[in-house]
Amino acid sequence: MVRGARQPQQPRSRLVPRLTGTVEKPPRKRKSRTEFALNEIMSSGGAEDDIPQGERKTVTDFCYLLDKSKQLFNGLRDLPQYGQKQWQSYFGRTFDVYTKLWKFQQQHRQVLDNRYGLKRWQIGEIASKIGQLYYHYYLRTSETSYLNEAFSFYSAIRQRSYYSQVNKEDRPELVVKKLRYYARFIVVCLLLNKMDVVKDLVKELSDEIEDYTHRFNTEDQVEWNLVLQEVAAFIEADPVMVLNDDNTIVITSNRLAETGAPLLEQGMIVGQLSLADALIIGNCNNQVKFSELTVDMFRMLQALEREPMNLASQMNKPGMQESADKPTRRENPHKYLLYKPTFSQLYTFLAASFKELPANSVLLIYLSATGVFPTGRSDSEGPYDFGGVLTNSNRDIINGDAIHKRNQSHKEMHCLHPGDLYPFTRKPLFIIVDSSNSVAYKNFTNLFGQPLVCLLSPTAYPKALQDQSQRGSLFTLFLNNPLMAFLFVSGLSSMRRGLWEKCQEYLRKINRDIAQLLTHSRSIDQAFLQFFGDEFLRLLLTRFIFCSATMRMHKIFRETRNYPESYPQLPRDETVENPHLQKHILELASILDVRNVFLESTIDDY
Repeated sequence: MVRGARQPQQPRSRLVPRLTGTVEKPPRKRKSRTEFALNEIMSSGGAEDDIPQGERKTVTDFCYLLDKSKQLFNGLRDLPQYGQKQWQSYFGRTFDVYTKLWKFQQQHRQVLDNRYGLKRWQIGEIASKIGQLYYHYYLRTSETSYLNEAFSFYSAIRQRSYYSQVNKEDRPELVVKKLRYYARFIVVCLLLNKMDVVKDLVKELSDEIEDYTHRFNTEDQVEWNLVLQEVAAFIEADPVMVLNDDNTIVITSNRLAETGAPLLEQGMIVGQLSLADALIIGNCNNQVKFSELTVDMFRMLQALEREPMNLASQMNKPGMQESADKPTRRENPHKYLLYKPTFSQLYTFLAASFKELPANSVLLIYLSATGVFPTGRSDSEGPYDFGGVLTNSNRDIINGDAIHKRNQSHKEMHCLHPGDLYPFTRKPLFIIVDSSNSVAYKNFTNLFGQPLVCLLSPTAYPKALQDQSQRGSLFTLFLNNPLMAFLFVSGLSSMRRGLWEKCQEYLRKINRDIAQLLTHSRSIDQAFLQFFGDEFLRLLLTRFIFCSATMRMHKIFRETRNYPESYPQLPRDETVENPHLQKHILELASILDVRNVFLESTIDDY
């Protein structure tokens, strides 16, 4: 996951570590730590000849590794944030140095304690940097296994209390290091769905912030409190709780499991395209976020990842090229996370993804953003006349979801119009638009004959439906966790684990039947089938149809703008209004005892 480089300032807390491959700017170069350490040896040990040569060499070697590790780590921020190859060798060298440094301090701890004055918080800093390296490697590769490695190092810091003595020193910058460590640990735990750990960390972070602001006359108290508010809102974003028998909350994962996507029947004729790259773009007003990750972005990135695996059995270090003859299959599509990107940043990342897209691969673009509507009537109906979505807000934009430009002679600079994506339709393109002006992308034109599909959210939701926009879009929730979305529109806010698992099993049956409806359809556009061979895209398509069918059958979703649409259009009678699918939805509603919320018969005209 990567964020656009050098983005303009946005209204967010500057204290939270960003979900990027960048690192904090290093301080200006000062005297080498090696020189300080050797001077310390001389001053504490008396005459130089009294210090055993072996111990002098141990301290010298440690200081060299420490300086080298810091130099390499700080250099990470200078690596290009787009592109998948240039950074690998640099990451490999950085991992090598940190591996040596970590083992070295373990092997020579007593000498370093006595001669160097090694403190526990310094050991914690090394472990924290290694955790950050694994986390950055996850951002670069989208391989969720490395999140587990980052978690291991962050967890060890907490379990071994490496930062416990920091509060006793009268150095606020050390306390800030500790607070930043907590924020980074929380981000990793959120991505791994370790919500119980997140809640414990938030409580500990709250206590640390209170102590920090009480001891030091700081100006950043408000911003650290904002960090706490953001993460608290983030973990409460799900509208439905799944409960065990003892009323504890069940943590559900929405990453792709082995049984997640419906299997293809033998003889199904589908395309052989695979999802290789995804751009996940977020700019929704007032939506809950944490560390430049909105709820919608968080849900979509999890929908495009497999469950993490343990790396213990893998021999190669991150950043090193595979030496085996057979290349390792990429488990997850590569992703860029772009929070409020400017148009130029977005186009730069799009161009990089387009350039590096392998043969027979798909580029996915997910847009969760405020709608920009055209003002007045235009003489033409071209790809720039229907508005689009706003990817970056600026100070001149008024609050609210619908943005109308007052000066009609100038279009919004950071509005992404359908026409802006035309050059990228030279390769297979899969677009998801969750916006109040998603229908602007309904007027797409396929100029190059490559597979192209746009899944478009409703442009408005019924007023009778409780407003949950701050906690994420209903449409994206259907694509990420369709059962939770179904429960929400049915008016349910909690359910028991046993019933949840029963409904999930029935939903898997519904997905299998939807897959058959698509592949057996005689009038469906071939673009849908071209994408159907990929597990991630197949699951998104089946969930989209389930979402659309559910909303069409729901009693309060009665306007056309309440329904999702697509380009090309799906044959409604064979998919979203298929009687067999409608029967399944009513059966699922019966299991949940909410059948009265849905229509019993198909309505032909909407």
